[in-house]
Amino acid sequence: MQTNEQTSKKLTHFDNQGNARMVDVSEKADTVREAVACGTISVNEAVYQAVEAGTVKKGDVLTVAAAAGIMGAKRTSELIPMCHILPLTGCRVWFEMEPRQRKIRCFCETKVTGKTGVEMEALTGVSTALLTIYDMCKALDKAMEIGEIYLCRKTGGSSGEVVNLKHSDEESD
Repeated sequence: MQTNEQTSKKLTHFDNQGNARMVDVSEKADTVREAVACGTISVNEAVYQAVEAGTVKKGDVLTVAAAAGIMGAKRTSELIPMCHILPLTGCRVWFEMEPRQRKIRCFCETKVTGKTGVEMEALTGVSTALLTIYDMCKALDKAMEIGEIYLCRKTGGSSGEVVNLKHSDEESD
């Protein structure tokens, strides 16, 4: 297992002349790859209570946000220019409520059998889910804050398992 400090490599999205390029992965072997990302949205008491009680007028916030997160993960290559189009074999989004901090923590787990990793898909899934919560609740709180978006862990590929040690104790299900 590698830690986040051990994974630094040269940047691969530039050719020898410094031009941006998509990395050619055609020679790489297919492997099972997984990634989990996390992020939070801080909300006021009214939003927290409404989301928890399921009384937001636009609907079931967390169910809609989970679906949006999955949709976002599936469309990552349309948003991030150098990402490969990946046929995800699995994607799951879930939430943890943190009442004392009035935060909603979002997790996104992505899976693929392929030549390149699914970290960007997991990060995009979290971002999209959190933006959906903001959109559905903005009538109650326009000062919500989205943040702390990071990769928790990834497996597969030449780097094997990588764990973000800064946050390795936070991931749950």
